[in-house]
Amino acid sequence: MFSDRSQWKLAPNRLTEALEQARAGGANILDLAASNPTRVGLEYDSRAILAALATPQALDYDPQAKGLLAAREAVAGYYREDHGIRGLAAERIVLTTSTSEGYSFVFRLLCNAGDELLVPKPSYPLFEFLADLQDVRLVPYPLIYDHGWQMDFHSMEEAVTARTRGVVVVHPNNPTGSYVKAGEVGALNSFCREHGLALIVDEVFLDYGLDVATAAPGCRVVAFPRIGDDPSTVELRSTGQPGAAVPTCSSHHASFAGNSQVLTFTLSGLSKISALPQMKVAWVVASGPRDEVEAAMGRLEVIADTYLSMNAPVQWALPALLEQRKNIQRQLMERVRANLAELDRQIAGQKACSRLIVEGGWYAVLRVPVTRSDEELAIELVREKRVLAHPGHFYDFPGDGYLVLSLITAEGEFREGVGRVLETA
Repeated sequence: MFSDRSQWKLAPNRLTEALEQARAGGANILDLAASNPTRVGLEYDSRAILAALATPQALDYDPQAKGLLAAREAVAGYYREDHGIRGLAAERIVLTTSTSEGYSFVFRLLCNAGDELLVPKPSYPLFEFLADLQDVRLVPYPLIYDHGWQMDFHSMEEAVTARTRGVVVVHPNNPTGSYVKAGEVGALNSFCREHGLALIVDEVFLDYGLDVATAAPGCRVVAFPRIGDDPSTVELRSTGQPGAAVPTCSSHHASFAGNSQVLTFTLSGLSKISALPQMKVAWVVASGPRDEVEAAMGRLEVIADTYLSMNAPVQWALPALLEQRKNIQRQLMERVRANLAELDRQIAGQKACSRLIVEGGWYAVLRVPVTRSDEELAIELVREKRVLAHPGHFYDFPGDGYLVLSLITAEGEFREGVGRVLETA
């Protein structure tokens, strides 16, 4: 009766079963796998958020396939202000309810049934379900860890076939926290040009880089590199005045939304940028050679018009909701840096475990002794230590010996949870 594409294993996995049993027994589980920013103790400007949703304009129905122009212009403004992409036209942006929907649009645009996309490994497991639903085959290419994560272009060359339609890049990757390096961008563009492939770039964690630039006290200094720029020529510009109440001093990594070398689809949204996953606002930005972008946008507009999934209230609220990033990103970066420092402090007090280099995002990868499978370790942590951490196999790590820890967990909970993990691992 049901399609082959929906033949998933629907029974809960062993870790989920252990977690449900522990909670049913009244256990207080320390969540080191937290991913929902609305439930980790952040302070939102609730008045501004709710007021933005109450606009009278939301009572009017104005169906625009790519999204309301004012909302798309707000997205273009975000890229201009935070990432220095000044020439991005609103006409190159399509609003979607989620990055998952954005992926579905792009997969449908590029692929016939049975066509292939190259995807990084390790990475987020959602891709498999999205590909199944679109009848697309995923072919993994490995990220190699050697004093930091690197793309394996040799394996990508071996993986490409006549049915390959694109390369998926996560920038920075979830859960490795690794950005595409400046030296890798040129090779990636050359690879796509040589094989006639599109780039699909997930940038939901782009703003959460962990590198720090030197600045005058109170000033936020932002690096505005462009994909393909010589890093030595990157302009550093102060966006505040000395002593001003500006959140952080950080250096932003280049967004692929400015990539002009090959047809590129950049995905992001409010879920991470403003830590508002419940608002269901995301987008796809098309860039690259003009004729290819125009052809792609014509087709994307038809796909978007077929669904018309975006609702009016949240589109009218988008400028105000994007503005919330300035408050929420400061809180999140303080949390991430504090928890990473605490993790390093506790790791320094023992010899069995270490962490891998992380450059950005909300997660850290803990390297643990391989005395049992990662799944068995995660289950033991739930049952014996009342701590939830994700085993590496959830993200297709190449072997056992990895736990993935959330860095947005409340600091006290994180401190206690890490201590319990290191006692057990």
